[in-house]
Amino acid sequence: METVKLTIDNKTIEVPRGTTINKAARELGIEIPALCYMRLDDLNIENKPAGCRICVVEVEGRRNLAPSCATNCEEGMVVKTHTTRVLNARRTVMEFILSDHPKDCLVCAKSGDCDLQTMAHQLGIREIPGEEIAEMSTYRKDTSPSIIRDLDKCILCRRCEMMCNTVQTVGALSAVNRGFMATVAPAFEQNLEHSTCTYCGQCVAVCPTGALTEVDHTPEVLRALADPAKTVIVQTAPAVRAALGEMFGMKPGTLVTGKMVTALRALGFDYVFDTDFAADLTIMEEGTEFLDRLKRHLAGDKTARLPILTSCCPGWVNFFEEYFPDLKDVPSTAKSPQQMFGAIAKTYFADKIKVDRKNLVVVSIMPCLAKKYECQREEFSTDGNRDVDYSISTRELAAFIKQANIDLNNLEDSEFDAPLGESTGAGVIFGTTGGVIEAACRTAYELYTGEKLDRIDFTELRGLDGVRSATIDFNGLPLKIGIAHGLGNARKLLDEVRSGESQFHAIEVMACPGGCIGGGGQPLHHGRSEILKARAAAIYNEDRNKPIRKSHENPFIIQLYDEFLGEPNSEKAHSLLHTEYFDKKKRVVVKQ
Repeated sequence: METVKLTIDNKTIEVPRGTTINKAARELGIEIPALCYMRLDDLNIENKPAGCRICVVEVEGRRNLAPSCATNCEEGMVVKTHTTRVLNARRTVMEFILSDHPKDCLVCAKSGDCDLQTMAHQLGIREIPGEEIAEMSTYRKDTSPSIIRDLDKCILCRRCEMMCNTVQTVGALSAVNRGFMATVAPAFEQNLEHSTCTYCGQCVAVCPTGALTEVDHTPEVLRALADPAKTVIVQTAPAVRAALGEMFGMKPGTLVTGKMVTALRALGFDYVFDTDFAADLTIMEEGTEFLDRLKRHLAGDKTARLPILTSCCPGWVNFFEEYFPDLKDVPSTAKSPQQMFGAIAKTYFADKIKVDRKNLVVVSIMPCLAKKYECQREEFSTDGNRDVDYSISTRELAAFIKQANIDLNNLEDSEFDAPLGESTGAGVIFGTTGGVIEAACRTAYELYTGEKLDRIDFTELRGLDGVRSATIDFNGLPLKIGIAHGLGNARKLLDEVRSGESQFHAIEVMACPGGCIGGGGQPLHHGRSEILKARAAAIYNEDRNKPIRKSHENPFIIQLYDEFLGEPNSEKAHSLLHTEYFDKKKRVVVKQ
């Protein structure tokens, strides 16, 4: 490999040819500030439009300052990253950006966790000259079921555009206009709800300002908690427990399961349940559906559609309804764990505690912004009453806990309530890429072969590669598994399914890079892929420590079928726990 030697701030380094100044500086421990630049090494994601010009450096022999994120190192190059000329240029650029930016930091959803605010402080800016000549942008605020778009706060870093178009291949966002009115918006400046947006929330996760934020359902939850006529229950997704602690100063990957349960009780929820219970239920329904298709396929039934596609991720469901509606009979019809939980809570559990479903409020804590949209879909309700009333993100839960002056760090651990709070390790690993299909394999293997697994951990299904494959030996039957996380990677596998070239029996898809641990509602990881790795490690650690690690062995799942549902995929189970898919071109209606 050809290398080049250069000097950065009087430190010499040798790097492969093609390395940017920014990357070389980071290897030397020199931090160059930037707004538009973002990199996730393990996920092969990089945004370097060289648009903000905050990362400029001085290169000896060049007349103009160079953007370090887009300038490659050269042999003998001498770079200065913090000269007075550089500092002055960065301040001037920041002042121009701020001259056209709203000054509502006190009420902005990103205040306190805003890259622009942090950078302005870092550059020592205390006043903004030139405001009187700036042409302030005046875009209409766009609110969808999941995401709020305030383009007056867009600084054209184009991180959202890169995530939406390059990584996710959704194509909902693009740069429009020029000068002060330049921004990133849906094609033809339509609103998000009528665009191709899947509500995956990855644009929100990378936005450095308040231009893209989630719709906050916390006020509605607070009103429900204050209503004595309502019984309010909450379910928490597996990825939440692996990330919530970060919002309270804990190291990434710190499990806060028990503390989170205690905090939710302190907030006033009547029952605290675990979405992992519904994940186990999903495996029973989805796994049984898969085995039925597989057995019919092996018997020569050409109507048995394989590969089966997992269906627990609503961002992914929105994506295939938008781009692959001709394949809507391929995914499993099983609802997501969030919606299965809601359906069971407002029937089986409501009957147990003798509460009318209209007086039972179901709240979900999710790492995902698409869940906000999913719970509003018309088919997930009965007589206008939603199965899941409100979905709030991990970030919203953290803010709620802080508002209530609860010190999460010093809380005692407590257990989830029964029966909808008992789960297995298989339910926990739903929170990371590869986890759903691994959980399914644990159950499907034993149901198919009638034998006990020699090993529970299918490590060949794990990792952060965007597209992965593995072959699992089902006692002589080589079962071919495909895995994709990130919608751009999913598109590759779907194109193969559409063309008839796919060799897989089953495919897991997660919309977000890393799976739910990297969801659009999680604490912002600011481009640090080691945070995603730490969250995944926490998920697998909780799985290892569970006394039961296979969904079909969950005694409360067995009880649910015995008392209420009958058999997996029975008529009653199908009516409550399964759904259908739509051609998104015809637009699914949501009730606000």
